[in-house]
Amino acid sequence: MSISTSIKSIQDIMRKDVGVDGDAQRIGQLVWMLFLKILDDREQEWELLNDSYNSPLPEQYRWRNWAADPEGITGEELKSFIDNELFPGLQNLQIHSTTPMAYVVRAVFEDAYNYMKSGQLIRQVLNKIQAAIDFNKAQERHAFGDMYEQLLRDLQSAGNAGEFYTPRPVTEFMVRMVDPKLDEKVLDPACGTGGFLTCSIEHKRRHYVKTPEDERTLQASIYGFEKKPLPHLLATTNMVLHGIEVPSNIKHDNTLSKPLISWGPRDRVDCIIANPPFGGMEEDGIETNFPAAWRTRETADLFLVLIMHLLKDGGRAAVVLPDGFLFGDGIKSRIKEKLLTEFDLHTVIRLPKGVFNPYTGIKTNLLFFTKGRPTKNVWFYEHPYPDGVKNYSKTRPMRIEEFAIEEAWWGSEVDGFAARVENEFAWKVPVTDIQARGWSLDIKNPHRDQQLGHNPDELLAEYRQMQAEIDKLREQLKASLGLALEGRA
Repeated sequence: MSISTSIKSIQDIMRKDVGVDGDAQRIGQLVWMLFLKILDDREQEWELLNDSYNSPLPEQYRWRNWAADPEGITGEELKSFIDNELFPGLQNLQIHSTTPMAYVVRAVFEDAYNYMKSGQLIRQVLNKIQAAIDFNKAQERHAFGDMYEQLLRDLQSAGNAGEFYTPRPVTEFMVRMVDPKLDEKVLDPACGTGGFLTCSIEHKRRHYVKTPEDERTLQASIYGFEKKPLPHLLATTNMVLHGIEVPSNIKHDNTLSKPLISWGPRDRVDCIIANPPFGGMEEDGIETNFPAAWRTRETADLFLVLIMHLLKDGGRAAVVLPDGFLFGDGIKSRIKEKLLTEFDLHTVIRLPKGVFNPYTGIKTNLLFFTKGRPTKNVWFYEHPYPDGVKNYSKTRPMRIEEFAIEEAWWGSEVDGFAARVENEFAWKVPVTDIQARGWSLDIKNPHRDQQLGHNPDELLAEYRQMQAEIDKLREQLKASLGLALEGRA
């Protein structure tokens, strides 16, 4: 049975359990089990390579001793062990400087839950995991990595949990353009499930890791923070899957809860790649951690201020932000003034609607900037839909190949992107023009009107399609109202 089929059958088993409600809980339940299975497989490898290796887990909590035997404890005995021994034991694990993984395990289980109520169904799940996956086999590890990515994509349809997942093509493109070097520290201050960090790991291995010493440098260069327990669990497991042996730099914490001034020079990093939560508000009091000029409860704005603060001079960032930031005034204008006068905001990629469907239909933008020099010109690039696509969907998502046009156009920051040229999707705006607009970055494609004017047949076809959709909706509304009136009668 393939790993994909096994995971689906595990989720089917969980659906029978009255304690598990919805996709987000199923994924959370599955992943804490997978974390312990992955850790146990890795420990088998470490024990072979190092005779003096000591597990951070007491023997009774290691997967091999309570979960691996298909004829092992089950029913109420298993349920009682998990609820009354395993979880309390891992949540209160003793931490020593010689076993940093103990910190990781305790942080993972700090807010994790066993949602399942049936010990018999739990045993069925454990047996499926044990039989299906051996993380010490390279082929199976790779196959499960792909399956884990699918689990994360499933979060997009899991209610509010969808906010933690950025589509893989977006993360890959942003990492490629920032191009984090081997020894450069990479940070995501709101890392969600760890997508930007895993892409950075893959990028560094592909381009810069040549020796075991290079791999050790990579291991120490990845940093992330996530305040919510489910995505933190998912991110930590993701790091282990991607070969980070002790992901102790993935912290379960809210980076906004720390006063801005307390982030000192030692906290500065070379690269920040992030999709900070947008559309939400922070709890009362968080804004007081920031200077008065930047005080707002809007999460994305606070994160951008923090990101600007945490970059080293010469450091590079790529950040996902909604359209509202581009045209917003007030505090948003002050943040943009700082961004354009103290940083080189060299590129804004304007994404079309639907990239983050079904979680949100808000239009988003990718901002690329470097710290230490003021902006002279901002290049905008309007990312087009592929031919024949009117919107993205679950069955027709964005693909990484779509960014080939931006990559071919991109050029080099070393020469100030001298090779860039304007085209139907790209245009350049001097910073003086942006200042005159009150620091608004909501600047439309000047070539768009020309394009529309040259295609009257396409415009007419689009109008007819829209009119047909309006007529269809009108008929559906009439039918619905008719049924409602009949029901009242």
